[in-house]
Amino acid sequence: MGHLGHTSEPDKRTLRRELLAVRSRLPAGDVQGAAAALAENALELGELAHARTVAAYVSVGAEPGTLALLDALRARGVRVLLPVLLPDNDLDWGVYAGEGSLARVQHGGRMALLEPVGERLGPDAVTGADAVLLPGLAVDARGMRLGRGGGSYDRVLARLERAGGRPALVVLLYDAEVLPRVPAEPHDRPVHAVVTPSGVRRFPRTGD
Repeated sequence: MGHLGHTSEPDKRTLRRELLAVRSRLPAGDVQGAAAALAENALELGELAHARTVAAYVSVGAEPGTLALLDALRARGVRVLLPVLLPDNDLDWGVYAGEGSLARVQHGGRMALLEPVGERLGPDAVTGADAVLLPGLAVDARGMRLGRGGGSYDRVLARLERAGGRPALVVLLYDAEVLPRVPAEPHDRPVHAVVTPSGVRRFPRTGD
C-alpha cells in the first residue's frame, strides 16, 4: 500500500499546484458570481432540503464561496456545523450563528481560516450530520475528490465510517474542476454529489 501511495502522490501534488494556480487568477467578480450560483444549486439538492444538521465550512480566498449557502441553510432552520482546525490537523466543530459569529484564525504559516466562536462540540459532532459539505480542488467521474492534502477530511470521513454514519457527502467546485479522473489511493472515499455554478452531478453510492 505504501508503494501505491508513493507512486500517486507526485501526481496529486502537481495537480493541486495547477488547480490552485487557476483559482488564484480568478477575478473577484467571478468568485462572487459563482458563490451565488453554487448556493442556488446546492439548495435544490434533496439531501440538503431534508437535512436537520449540515456540516460545512467557510470558504477562504478564491475557493468556491460558501457563505451565501451557509446563511440560506441557517434561514431554513438547519443546524450548521463549522470546523475548527486542531494542532494535529483533526477538526473540532462549532455551530454557525451568522457571519458575525466567525473569527479569523491564523494557523502557522498557512492561510488564515474563518472559524466559529463559542462552544466546541468535539470531533465526533460531525457524526450527527445528515449531510457533509467537503472542500476540494477537483472531483472525477467516479466521485473521487482531490483535497488540499492536509488530511483533515480524510479523518472526518474515517470517523463517519467508524460511527456507521451515512450522511450525504457533497463537494463544492468550479465547473472546470470536474475532471475525467484524479489520482486516488485505497483509503480515498468517493463523494455522492458535486455542486458547481452550472448545476449538480450525482455519483452512485457504493454499498447502497
